[in-house]
Amino acid sequence: MSNLYWLTEAQMERLRPYFPKSRGRARVDDRRVLSGIIFINRNGLRWCDAPAEYGPPKTLYNRWKRWSEMGVFARIMMGLAELAPDNQTLSIDATYLKAHPLPGNACLHA
Repeated sequence: MSNLYWLTEAQMERLRPYFPKSRGRARVDDRRVLSGIIFINRNGLRWCDAPAEYGPPKTLYNRWKRWSEMGVFARIMMGLAELAPDNQTLSIDATYLKAHPLPGNACLHA
């Protein structure tokens, strides 16, 4: 049994409206990359420790960095919170969050 995390198609349908429009080339598989980002953050891993099933660690990091700077993840959280029956309470558990090295880490350039 695999301990990898995969977003379901139903979850992806809820998230898609918050994704930025693709410009030019098609993006790498959103489900694979977002599942990898969630797995990394949930487990407090370094990007270079991402399982190969999620694709290259650099792709995961680049998507996380770019979408974070664009406010995509913040919009997702706000949008999902607004859909909640009790949208007056918002809790984020930071128990599993861990600081990651700044860009330039040797494992990103592998």
